[in-house]
Amino acid sequence: MARKGTESTKPLMPKATAVWLIENTGLTFRQIGAFCGFHELEVQSIADDEVAIGMVGYDPIVNGQLTKEEIERCESDPAERLVMAKTDVPRPATRTKGPKYTPVARRGDKPDGIAWLVKHFPNLTDAQISRLIGTTKPTINAIRDRSHWNINNINARDPVGLGLCNRQDLDKEVLKAGYSSTVEAPPVEEQTPAAPSGMQMPEFKL
Repeated sequence: MARKGTESTKPLMPKATAVWLIENTGLTFRQIGAFCGFHELEVQSIADDEVAIGMVGYDPIVNGQLTKEEIERCESDPAERLVMAKTDVPRPATRTKGPKYTPVARRGDKPDGIAWLVKHFPNLTDAQISRLIGTTKPTINAIRDRSHWNINNINARDPVGLGLCNRQDLDKEVLKAGYSSTVEAPPVEEQTPAAPSGMQMPEFKL
């Protein structure tokens, strides 16, 4: 049976908290809405940049309203609901290290980054892609089954090159999915073959 959170208590800055949960977790719209006090369609509107455009996400882990373990518990079971953490000492809401906020200008590149991951690393789970790109499971599934509303204009591009994640985090998730390295997936330009043993390639002078 799913655990119920405290329905009468909303997190501080609920809309900004919803932005952060959308961009940094694999939670469903319904789970995020239940925690922040929104309908799941309102959460979808935030994810689609129809509302809260340009709003900086408010990290509920840093400010002591949620724990990483609680988020992971609910990511593993969509039927579960987030339970707000109890703390006597409020933590300052500072943005230091941790999942990065994706600038509005780059959010349009997310579908391209997702398509690249789905194409080259199909074994990556939705939760892994969500952590890397800061996207939602419905968006990932829509790109997987090509039902995304803008699928004809989506071009698979390396999310590292797009600035959506770093190579270290990508390698970490790829290794977890059973691949040996991210360099194996994308095609590379053919290089000039090495000369056979005992032979030297001729030198050309300009």
